[in-house]
Amino acid sequence: MSNARFIPFRKHDIINLCQAYLGESQSGSFMEFATLLQSVTHYQYHELLESLKNNYAPFDPNSDTRTLTPITNEQRASYQSAFAKDFATVLNAANFETITNQDLQDALNEESLFKVRLAVEFDDFAEVVFYRRGESQKTETLRSFWGLKKKQIQFTNYDRVAIFIRFKDEQYFLEKGKMPVGFEPNSTIVKLFQNVPKADLEMLFPNSEVKMRPIDKLIIGSSALIGGAVVLVTKLGASILLLIALIAFWGGWRSEEVHMSQQHFITFAIGMGVFGSFIFKEWSKFKNRKIRFMKALADNLYFKNLDNNAGVFHTLVDAAEEEDVKEALLAYTFLLKSESAMTAEQLDSQIEQWFKEEHNCQLDFEIDDALDKLVRLELVNQQSDLYSAVDLDKAKQRLDARWDDYFKFA
Repeated sequence: MSNARFIPFRKHDIINLCQAYLGESQSGSFMEFATLLQSVTHYQYHELLESLKNNYAPFDPNSDTRTLTPITNEQRASYQSAFAKDFATVLNAANFETITNQDLQDALNEESLFKVRLAVEFDDFAEVVFYRRGESQKTETLRSFWGLKKKQIQFTNYDRVAIFIRFKDEQYFLEKGKMPVGFEPNSTIVKLFQNVPKADLEMLFPNSEVKMRPIDKLIIGSSALIGGAVVLVTKLGASILLLIALIAFWGGWRSEEVHMSQQHFITFAIGMGVFGSFIFKEWSKFKNRKIRFMKALADNLYFKNLDNNAGVFHTLVDAAEEEDVKEALLAYTFLLKSESAMTAEQLDSQIEQWFKEEHNCQLDFEIDDALDKLVRLELVNQQSDLYSAVDLDKAKQRLDARWDDYFKFA
């Protein structure tokens, strides 16, 4: 797995690991400290959650409450802008990374693992941002030629993908002559997915359309061509020859008169009916194959979708809160255990090395975020570029005092 900021262990497990690292003598005191730190962090994130809820409410498609006053387009745009800013903040805190435009273009160009080709109208969007967390290399066996041929491919997989998409306004779609299906103009879409191959990122777009791959067109086209030729030869061969001869006689290109009996016309009509039925059958095959592709897409999205709209940022705020606590706990624990003050670089290296050696986990620890939080909470002493932890009793007192400050007006 490539280096990532995300710590792939539960907060509960990190607390237990830190407790074991410090030893039995400080076990009880450390658990009290960890509980206080979690409570203070939870309260701090409450304000961000409220801001997200208030800014999202004017365009929440799942809202079941009434508004007191109508909202103008200018106000709506202001709310959307504020929400996008807060949303980016919470994603960064949850250790998500931005998926670049190049990654999205690569997804469109690479072969889908699900044998589905999708087309996306990027012009429909006023804003598109994709985020990912947890990147790994996986192997999948692809089957072709009715399962007779197998091919193993390695691909990049994203454990979590969050998307933020805002459609253009109604005027754009009116000029285009095609309104979005399932979504309103100027609406905002927020979704969270799991286990998404990089090559299939395009399936997460709300306006993606299933397109036939060249191999599918070749299979259907070849079947139609061969089958059509067989029908023409076996059912209409004699009648077509007579009809061509008759047209040639009428056009003066043939001197010998041609006679077509009623039986010939009946045979020709029956043949054309058979040919028409064949064309309809091939068209139905095309439609059925497209429906199967759409079902494959829907089935994949059903199992990959984790949350939608307001539920997404509730989930992400919880994830950001967990990451914040884990980072602060680890940094404080290692400083507390150390016999001397450390620089940020020394502390960062020690924690990353510990994860690599003890837990076979390679990560890019967010040392700056962790130390900034500890400094704000006065849980570490800083002298120039050196950091040292205050003792556990003093740390608990300071957290307890901050917790009391939050409720002094209660």
